[in-house]
Order: sequence, then structure tokens, then C-alpha cells
Amino acid sequence: MKDAMNRSHPEHPLTEEKEQRAVQSIEVGGRLLLALATSQTPLTLRDLSSLADLPASRAHPYLVSLGKLKLVEQEAETGRYTLGPAALQLGLTCLHQLDPFQAALPIAQQLAESTGHAVALAVWGNFGPTIIRMIDAREPLHISMRAGTVMSILGTATGRAFAGVLPIERIEKAMAVALGDPDGLKISLLRATPKALREAVEEIRDHGVARAEGRPIPGVNAFSAPAFNHEGEPAIVITAMGHQDHFSADWNSSAAQAVRAAAAEISGRLGWRSTMPSQTIRN
Repeated sequence: MKDAMNRSHPEHPLTEEKEQRAVQSIEVGGRLLLALATSQTPLTLRDLSSLADLPASRAHPYLVSLGKLKLVEQEAETGRYTLGPAALQLGLTCLHQLDPFQAALPIAQQLAESTGHAVALAVWGNFGPTIIRMIDAREPLHISMRAGTVMSILGTATGRAFAGVLPIERIEKAMAVALGDPDGLKISLLRATPKALREAVEEIRDHGVARAEGRPIPGVNAFSAPAFNHEGEPAIVITAMGHQDHFSADWNSSAAQAVRAAAAEISGRLGWRSTMPSQTIRN
């Protein structure tokens, strides 16, 4: 009797023991919509059904229903299919609701959990790269970073990840404000670092991540990568860091690969479709 009561208690819902019910017809229609979303041009019924892995005879009735909902349109002249105005409205609403931090946080938490490394999320603020969340390493790592910490633009992996993809004007402005020179009267001093900026661009272009090797924190290595929004703009930077004894600084290390993958996943959640972040890097 006691066991039966426990199973019926709200904390032990029976639904947790069973796979959630699904509606197959919605899944089939979704496959067609997702296939259309991957194409840059309208598709014939044959090509669309092939991409959705469906017989054309089965796909067609779904397309008729989706057309009634204005999720799909068919070109009158060619008969090809494309996403409709209702799909556009759904996409715009989704983009409006997107919060880069909320999109990135579960991925950052998973990165910290799977690697054991400390993980930070940063956005570009008035003074430059600003930490908005710090997830501690599994084992103590003596660093002073916390939410609100402003990172050096060229002296940290987080800063260089931004410097490698942001317009030079935004970098110079942030550096001027940090120097107490918001009007740019000392801007010539900032332009004395073209080599460092080139290196930041090259890091992201060649490796997809920026690296810190024992600096600015002695004995601590880090990799940082920018994540992009639907317009290809850097929205947030994710950084993993750890003690050099357990955190290889090799460009192809497991840590570097994990940070690249995490940034790509965040970009995907933010609507960025390219698999090549270097396409957004300034010349």
C-alpha cells in the first residue's frame, strides 16, 4: 500500500516512467518544414520529399494542410514550395524572445560538468568584455573572476575572442572609455597595437578559438570562442579555463574542441546557420 501511495504521489508521477506520447502526423509535417528551412531556394515536391525522407505521395497532403495554415506557400508559376508568412512570423517571434544568456547558460553548464573546467560567459559591455556568469571548476581554481568583472581586451582569451570578430571602431571605443578617454583624445595610443589585433583575428580565423597560456593568470590556460546571433554578430563569448597541469593549451586539445563545439551550439540556438565563424570576422 505504501509503495502504491508513493507511486501516485505528485513527486512520483507515472508519466516519468513512460515515454511521452507524440503525434506522428505533426512530426511528419515538421520534417517538411525543417527541410524547407535548410534550403536557400524554393523546392520541387520531389526534392522536398527527398530531403524529408518521405514519398512524394505522402508529403503532398501534408503540404496542402501546411499551406492552409500559411506555414508553406507554393509558387504559382513553378509549383515549387517555400516557407510561408506564418513561418516567418514564428521565426521573428522566436528571435524576439531569444536571450543570448539564457540560450548559452545550459550549454555552459554542460561544458563545465563534462570537462570539470571553470567556464565563463561574457558579453560586450560599455567597458569591453564583461563576465555575466562564472561556473566554478570541479576542483578549486584560484581566480578572481566573477559576474561584473571586465576583462582585458587584448590580454585575455575572452577579450581577444571579441577582438577577433568585432569592428575595430567598437574595440577602440571600449579601450578609450577604459582609459578614461571617452572622446578618443588619446586614440593614437590605442592604434599602436595593430599587431595584437591582427593576432586576435588570426587566432579566431585559423582555430575558431582564442587562447591564453599562463596569462594573465600564471599557471592557468584558457580557450574562448564567440557565439553569433542570426545576423552573424558576436552575441556572447564562452570561455573554459583550468590549471595548466590538467588543461592542455594545444589548439587541438579536448578543451579547445569542447569550447568550439559549445560556441557552435550556442550560435545554432541563436539562429546563426553558418558552420564557419570565420565568415563573420572582419578583414
